[in-house]
Amino acid sequence: MLHYRKYVVRFIFDRKQTKVLEQCKLFIAFYIAGTQFIQHSGIGVMQMDLKIGDIVGRKSYNCDVIFKVHDILKLGDSYKIVLWGVNLRILADAPENDIVKLPLTKVNEGDRYCCGSMKKANTRMAKFNKKLEARLGSTLLNRSPNNVFKRPGKVLHLDGDSSYLEVCMKSYKESHIEAIGKAVPEAEQPKRVQELLRQYNPDILVLTGHDAMLKEGRNRRSTDDASKYRNSMYYIEAVKEARKYEPSLDNLVIFAGACQSYFEGIMNSGANFASSPERILIHALDPVMICKSIAFASIEKVVPLEEMLSNTISGIKGVGGIQTRGKYRDGMPKTLNDTL
Repeated sequence: MLHYRKYVVRFIFDRKQTKVLEQCKLFIAFYIAGTQFIQHSGIGVMQMDLKIGDIVGRKSYNCDVIFKVHDILKLGDSYKIVLWGVNLRILADAPENDIVKLPLTKVNEGDRYCCGSMKKANTRMAKFNKKLEARLGSTLLNRSPNNVFKRPGKVLHLDGDSSYLEVCMKSYKESHIEAIGKAVPEAEQPKRVQELLRQYNPDILVLTGHDAMLKEGRNRRSTDDASKYRNSMYYIEAVKEARKYEPSLDNLVIFAGACQSYFEGIMNSGANFASSPERILIHALDPVMICKSIAFASIEKVVPLEEMLSNTISGIKGVGGIQTRGKYRDGMPKTLNDTL
């Protein structure tokens, strides 16, 4: 019997770009302390003394990605370690002898990488918002002038990772986007998406979490088999279920996928946007960047596709899509109780 606690990784995303380095040090903050060690019957304490929530890397990949330990599975006399990316939406596993706990210096390297990526993304988004301001004729994310109120698109965000969901919801709130977030495991998303769509009636739907290409699929760049991916089949089925509810690509905008996801399969199932065209790792906030672009683009306009995709953290290699109409609307008259 394994005894463990799950520790939560909390992220901080500062939209205003102030004290970026200090803020990002908290982005990969984690709980290491714990009193319960991993044990199994008849053998005693596991050799590496790993715990759920530990920050680790894979020796076979030269610790190129920072992971947290999500689960530990006993396989006979050995263990398989299930890993979730800390700031990338990747799911992986490795034998215990391939896992190494990362020192603080390595975690700080991840901090610096994350800080640089987020700062660049914030700068790109700020420039994009200014261009949208000119098209809309008013200032985004601030109070509307005169007698006009604003209504950005409404988001329903289903996420297989509750810690990523938390940081995404914080980012939506900072941008004054009405968003409903639900922590739903990837395998459950096809079963629950129609029920949640009927309940919340959003303009934009996000289906995300973790994903990765399986080892046997990496030898074929043009793989078109969803079974060669860990969770892509669930995103594909969830998009299909969502399109049964709302077939129109304009009425319901859908982003689906995570790291290395089967881009072509997800797009062909009915998504407006998906990951990952070049099967690269995508950032936890890439879905949010797409949602912001759509939510604040006028309903009268088709959002410039290349410009929008380049505003994501991972760029056009990590996120792709089709021409899509914005979801922002002006309204009149503005009342004293309106906050936008």
